[in-house]
Amino acid sequence: MHLFLTIPFLSAAAALSPRFYQDATQVALQDGVIKVPVELGVMSRCPDALICEAVFSEVLKQVGPSKVDLKLVYVAELNSTEPDFGVTCMHGPGECAGNVQQLCAARYSSKWWDFVRCQNDQGRFQVGLPDVAFECAKEVGIDWETSGVGNCAGLDGSGKASEGVDLLRKSLLRGKALGIKKSCTVLINHEKVCVHDGSWQECEGGHDVDDFVKQINHEYERANGGSSGWY
Repeated sequence: MHLFLTIPFLSAAAALSPRFYQDATQVALQDGVIKVPVELGVMSRCPDALICEAVFSEVLKQVGPSKVDLKLVYVAELNSTEPDFGVTCMHGPGECAGNVQQLCAARYSSKWWDFVRCQNDQGRFQVGLPDVAFECAKEVGIDWETSGVGNCAGLDGSGKASEGVDLLRKSLLRGKALGIKKSCTVLINHEKVCVHDGSWQECEGGHDVDDFVKQINHEYERANGGSSGWY
């Protein structure tokens, strides 16, 4: 059972809901347990992002989905002259398309992380291509048409991605509010703990899978009063 409660944002234990990531007052609970917010500041075609996402796939295997509220926050720049997205992405419009597809998958499907990883497995310059999005959705079990993902991403035949574009703009504004400037930036409990920019940097707590697991477990224990969780 999943609940989302709106309470004043007073403690570092607060976790954001994937559906309302732009609202810092949302606390994600599962069966009465507070989940640890983990945010990866990324660009969908960035090699650093693919490295981070591969590492966190291994992290998730260790901490379990009941502990973590994971989301991707996209790094880009608002640009009112950009006709398709109103956003400039460092690796071109294809990256903006990939960002939108991933945000739409996250909004409408619990299998969104598998979708992202499938895109990555095709190579970073394939991320954002419609055919790859269709195939990855099929591979991970997302019904592109009935789930709402296709309509959100503008790949339902309409050619309009107004919902996905809105999600992208809100995501990059969220990233700016968090102080995210580089892909990939790792935040645990809304605090920057590590950056991968050609190499691992600013990682006081370490950058191996076990290091991230340790940090997440620590925050989980703090938030839940010593609940043993997935040890």
